[in-house]
Amino acid sequence: MLKGSNQQSETKPESKKNSKTKTNKPSIVNVAVAVIHYKNQYLLGFRDATQHQGNRYEFVGGKIEANESVAQALIREVAEETGILLDNSTIVKLGRLHHDYGDKQVSLQVYKIELTVEQYEQHKHREQGLEGQALTWVTKSQLLAGEYHLPAANNTILKWLKLPSKIAITYPLAHFGTHTDAAAAWLQYHQENLASESWVYIRLKDANSKHLAEQLMTARPDILTILPNDNEQPLNVEETLTANETETGQRIVAKHLTHSTLMQCFNEVGSSTALTQSLSKDHPLIVSCHDIASITAANQLASMRIQNALPPVIGAFVSPVLATQTHPDDTPLGWEAWSALVELADMPVIGLGGLEPAMLNQALQYGGISVAGIRQFI
Repeated sequence: MLKGSNQQSETKPESKKNSKTKTNKPSIVNVAVAVIHYKNQYLLGFRDATQHQGNRYEFVGGKIEANESVAQALIREVAEETGILLDNSTIVKLGRLHHDYGDKQVSLQVYKIELTVEQYEQHKHREQGLEGQALTWVTKSQLLAGEYHLPAANNTILKWLKLPSKIAITYPLAHFGTHTDAAAAWLQYHQENLASESWVYIRLKDANSKHLAEQLMTARPDILTILPNDNEQPLNVEETLTANETETGQRIVAKHLTHSTLMQCFNEVGSSTALTQSLSKDHPLIVSCHDIASITAANQLASMRIQNALPPVIGAFVSPVLATQTHPDDTPLGWEAWSALVELADMPVIGLGGLEPAMLNQALQYGGISVAGIRQFI
């Protein structure tokens, strides 16, 4: 949930000496962004042609004033622009990002706000905001399909919104080691038990079984998949492009970086390593984090990807929330410590470790956007 004293990246005034050498550098405008929705209906305003990035749709929000927290800015801006009061709404952090328009730099702190049915019924027919701007409700599919032209800084937000509320993770191949044909048993089990149209992280933990991922994707054309980054496990579905494999490759929604690989992307002083350059340039990334150091690395990687116009980091598995059967010796974070790490992340956070789908609301209350797992999710 939104906390009243979230960090703000306010810029410090430049000294007179620095101002002489940086007169053309625009200051950073800190903005609170409210992605308001009711189920699959999302609220957009329309920017007047005279405004910066005019003649575009936008999410509700505005500048964070001096000495104002993000929480206060969100509540104020939403009330001023739409008349919606956020007293009983579910508010969850999506992430933070920086965008340079050339003539203006913005630092966006983005929150997803789900309205109650009463709030939606009260406001769904209003076509004009309190500041005279046009308002419109659009479906999530229309929004993600790009049917409404948003400012460029919102492209990453749209990628974040694609994350589902639940992600299934496959069993490792070794789990089927007692079977005569472990690969066949693994394939049959997942083919039969994965939920329809689900997001699935295919984690085999066996470099010699890279073709199993493709076989599962072929057998289940309805699922969307997260695959290990090629440097970790070479599941290169795109290398031999038959017609079927081309279609299969289009259903890869992200590549995953383990905690160890993420940490190898940066040296001890935080500078990027050569590994960073070899990460997937065709797909968004999801990373695994366990502590403050890895959250910091994930934030650095996310910023670098945006600066270089690469597919963004769309999520972070932060684990373990609770004790797990697979790693009984790992000390669980617990919800409070997990929430503290979530607050530091600049991307949506997915709860992992000892969870089940029914714990989604609990994850939302502690600032996450999604939950993931193996046993309770397949």
